[in-house]
Amino acid sequence: MTLLTCRNVSFAYEGNTVLRDVTFTVEEGDYLWVIGENGSGKSTLIRGILGLKKPGAGTITLEGGLSSREIGYLPQQMANRRDFPAGVYEVVLSGRLGKRAFHPFYTRRDKQAAEENLARLGIGELRNRCFRELSGGQQRRALLARSLCAGSRLLILDEPAAGLDPLVTPELYRLVEQINREAGVTVIMVSHDLGSAMRYASCILHLKNEQLFFGKPEDYKKSQAGKNFLGDNKND
Repeated sequence: MTLLTCRNVSFAYEGNTVLRDVTFTVEEGDYLWVIGENGSGKSTLIRGILGLKKPGAGTITLEGGLSSREIGYLPQQMANRRDFPAGVYEVVLSGRLGKRAFHPFYTRRDKQAAEENLARLGIGELRNRCFRELSGGQQRRALLARSLCAGSRLLILDEPAAGLDPLVTPELYRLVEQINREAGVTVIMVSHDLGSAMRYASCILHLKNEQLFFGKPEDYKKSQAGKNFLGDNKND
């Protein structure tokens, strides 16, 4: 089932085109990695998917009954925050804020979702700890749990490993893969980590202010974009 379709999408800032001619689909269960160098348009595309920026051309459509309230999002600036003055449980539960509508208090369903995602991320025993006292890896788990509370069908992660200890990064990627595979959550991962993309992705979208490639990792290796980028990153 298709969840998201982008057709001939372009974006501009102050009259300058920053991303053009992007066309791809996201199917239910996909683990899509959006790769490219800094400034290639990755975060701009994500803002468009989230409805935070309107394309200058083309269309972005949520399909398969997917609503914006079923999308969890972890922005890069939140992933880098370490100073939440709150407990882990409160941080995770706050992911349900967008689902409360006119209800002034968290519901039983909200609290159940928080407990389930604490357990899913393996941090149930940390629920009463202060967020800022956790290690970097533990904090990312808490923020992933928060994102899952916000959206149960599509999870969008913008450079979630940025600033993370390189020894912890593979664990984070494996954890997201597990969420995708075992929980059936569709994932869009924004990254410049090509090696991990080739290891974990089911699909790759390569941007460089335009779409250079969209398809399977094995096909990416054979493409000109893949050969160029893999060559540039062979020592990564």
